[in-house]
Amino acid sequence: MANVFALHSVGNSMVTYLRNSYPQQLGGIDMPACAFDLVSCGQLAGAIEESTRITLLLYCVTVNEHARQSRPQHRGGEGPVPLSLDLHYLVTAWGATPLDEQVTFAWTQRQLHEHPVLDASALSPEAGWGRDEVIQIAPSELSIEDMMRIWDALDPPYRLSSSYVARLVRLDRDETIESRRVVARQLAFGEAVVP
Repeated sequence: MANVFALHSVGNSMVTYLRNSYPQQLGGIDMPACAFDLVSCGQLAGAIEESTRITLLLYCVTVNEHARQSRPQHRGGEGPVPLSLDLHYLVTAWGATPLDEQVTFAWTQRQLHEHPVLDASALSPEAGWGRDEVIQIAPSELSIEDMMRIWDALDPPYRLSSSYVARLVRLDRDETIESRRVVARQLAFGEAVVP
């Protein structure tokens, strides 16, 4: 389980993975130069350069409905359940030409399809991930209406985009609170015996 840096770590790790695996050539044809950026809503509302880029925007965080009631096995059912989250990302293509925009977007979608798992070796370390931690990345179906609502709320006009969900991000408590079990004790009232 991870700490509160986990949300940033997942997005940052996705961008780093895409950036490091993006080829200069594919099938003997030069690929467009492309930047990969994790952005906030404020950055997206500002001026995005018209250079070719793929942006990841964390637009929604939901509590995972399946893991909400499970108890952690390593604690024997004691203590609070870790907060289990699903992170919803909007992956957007930016480019000055249709070729740049569409080729980089198609490559990104294929890469996420072929490598849908981030394990502890691919996740940035600031979140304190466990060795067995795995984050799954899957396409998330958004209706056209929902997609338009997201873009209406953002400042730039609509761009080619799709939605992905990264699950299961588990946030543990910052500190382990040591506490002793309550021990029942039986007391009796009566006269004191004086020796």
